Amino acid sequence: MKKFFTVLALAIVVASCNKKEENKTTTTETDTVATEIKTDRIVSLNGAVTETLASLDVAGNIVGRDVTSTYPADLKATDLGHVRSITAESILALQPSVVFGTTKDVNPNLNEQLKKANIPLVLIDQEYSIDGSKKLITEVATKLKKDNYQPLLDNISNKMATVKAFDKKPKVLFIYARGAGNLMVAGSGTPLHSMIELAGAENAASALTDFKPLTPEALLTTNPDVILMFDKGLQSLGGVDGLLKIEGIATTNAGKNKKVVTMDGQYLSGFGPRVGDAVVELHNKLQ
Repeated sequence: MKKFFTVLALAIVVASCNKKEENKTTTTETDTVATEIKTDRIVSLNGAVTETLASLDVAGNIVGRDVTSTYPADLKATDLGHVRSITAESILALQPSVVFGTTKDVNPNLNEQLKKANIPLVLIDQEYSIDGSKKLITEVATKLKKDNYQPLLDNISNKMATVKAFDKKPKVLFIYARGAGNLMVAGSGTPLHSMIELAGAENAASALTDFKPLTPEALLTTNPDVILMFDKGLQSLGGVDGLLKIEGIATTNAGKNKKVVTMDGQYLSGFGPRVGDAVVELHNKLQ
């Protein structure tokens, strides 16, 4: 009889454990359903992502954006400022149903605060390449459950197919400027490096990594044929004449020939749906 009760007790314990496992599975499934993404109120914290959202016909659902989200120009959404300084409170005040961003932009602290507030956060691992842009578009479209993204991918491919090689690659130096006191050059590992190479040119600062301060010595070493800048960057220096006053610029091939190319910052470096158009435009301007 004692043996019978021992076996019975063991059976009850096993049945109880199985029941807990079933409940655990059910709870997990319920949580997944509960966190299904709604897209009626979107906050976007990356320019390329915002551009993608707009291209997928949900621009009207965007209620908040970061400072790099400058396209489309008629986007009606609250400007939250630079992503590094955006607070969870400012995002939550907009009552978002979902927040989109990239792994490079959204810091862990903001991530954790949004998680505690039960706000779905979609982070894309952005890569500064043609394949990376296509991947970003595909991932955003998948999260939105949109199937109208193929024309965006096709447009990029078609534009890139028109870019022909130069007989001799021009050496291009990208200079980031916020006035004469804040000048940086773009080395390898930057979106500008990728854009220069995609356009068929050579990055004059490829020996450097990331962004480095501009120095007369660096200009002497790189001696670019063309200087590439953001529109607003050149404006902050007072135009080409102001740029030529910076020590070392006038002695470069680009300075001697006043060969300066400018483009909109987000368009040139965003790597969103317009990346193919931007590459073609840069290539043509380098002709």
